[in-house]
Amino acid sequence: MKFFKIFVSIFIFSLFCQKLYSEINVDVEHLILQDHHSGKILFEKDADVKIYPASMTKIMTAIVTFDLLKKGETSLDEMITISEKAWRMSQSGYSSMFIMLNDQVSVEDLLKGIIIISGNDACVALAEGLSGTEEDFVVLMNEKADEIGLENTNFNNTSGINDPNNYSTVRDILKMSRYMINNYPEYYTYFKETSFTWDRTGGDPITQGNRNPLLYKNIGVDGIKTGFLTVEQYSLASSIEVNDRRLTAVASGFKTKNSRSRESAKILNWGLKKFDTIQVIKKSEIFTSLRVWQGKKNKVEVISNEDYYITIPKRKKKIIKAVLEYTGPLEAPIKKGDKVALLNVYVSGDLIKEIDIVSAEDIKKANIFSRLFQSLNYLVWGDA
Repeated sequence: MKFFKIFVSIFIFSLFCQKLYSEINVDVEHLILQDHHSGKILFEKDADVKIYPASMTKIMTAIVTFDLLKKGETSLDEMITISEKAWRMSQSGYSSMFIMLNDQVSVEDLLKGIIIISGNDACVALAEGLSGTEEDFVVLMNEKADEIGLENTNFNNTSGINDPNNYSTVRDILKMSRYMINNYPEYYTYFKETSFTWDRTGGDPITQGNRNPLLYKNIGVDGIKTGFLTVEQYSLASSIEVNDRRLTAVASGFKTKNSRSRESAKILNWGLKKFDTIQVIKKSEIFTSLRVWQGKKNKVEVISNEDYYITIPKRKKKIIKAVLEYTGPLEAPIKKGDKVALLNVYVSGDLIKEIDIVSAEDIKKANIFSRLFQSLNYLVWGDA
């Protein structure tokens, strides 16, 4: 057996593009920007300082509901009866779906009322319908926060109304948003709908627009949630997808609605212009084939069980090198999923990632006659 290093590929980036900012000034108190695929944080400003998330809380309300849908514990067409508590939320001056007392409203309509028009009444109604009380639903929200790894977050209501015990950070809200996009793409599409018409009982239909101002700029934004509290001012979690690249930003502490729209668009565009993201390997896609010793096949196809991306600044020359290392030829039998090699990824000479490479198939041991022939061939020709 021999130890092999296979030089897989080199990507050289020497990009001479328009002038790029070495840094960016954004008129907001708290901010974080992330490349979605690589997970690299591109910019942050006081990202771990406690904030009141306002209606960005509703991202978690939606996530918990999507979990229940996935588990089969509810369905989009399940009807929920509107309680007096939920109805009173629609009369209190908060953003509202304008549901009526004793209405029967589907889970899907309540979700749209939460996600698209930020209805606080819809949050209470959905929580009560799925968990019995809003307080019991909040328990699920905090359990989910722990599961996702939100380190500085506590939920005390489903809508984000002002409550000193309902707090988070922009970093935690980013984690929550990323979880939403990764785990529930089929429901994430609700976030880009620009309006929702509630065909209410006993009244004319009410159409309201999505509160997210970036959806109307046609720049590729497809979510995710606005917020406002007097104590926190204006906030926004936003995500943009352009040419298969996705960036997500969370910001809190804009002074005005206009600055929220303007500055959020600025930070997303800055991230797209300043950085490139490269996919090094694609999950479950045949990467290469490696030689096999004494198997029924003389080669085995190999894959990675993960996608891996690298995000690098455009203004710098970078060399990305991937080197496949293994001891071979590989000896049969080999089971599908067995680790057979290691892909080492280097950027400008520095090792930044080790990726396990596994067999994509079962390779059975050859019969005794085939093994004998291979052994004789090796003795004569020295080639396994």
